[in-house]
Amino acid sequence: MRPFIPRPLEHIAFGLLLSCFMSLLISGVSTFLAAGMGPGFVGNWLSAWLSSWAIAFPSVLVVAPFVRRVLHKMVV
Repeated sequence: MRPFIPRPLEHIAFGLLLSCFMSLLISGVSTFLAAGMGPGFVGNWLSAWLSSWAIAFPSVLVVAPFVRRVLHKMVV
């Protein structure tokens, strides 16, 4: 299979996927803990997920370079 994302955009694609899955999981758990598994759960979850993904994606892009620098100093 031929890759379809150019190498210079890899960090953006990584941030997009990481923020998508992490915000999906965390918003699902938070929605469940706050409202339970009742009627409207999926709608509430998706609403919470979209708004949290809008914050998570740019946050990952900004924070990831800092985390990489810190890890390079910590890893032998």
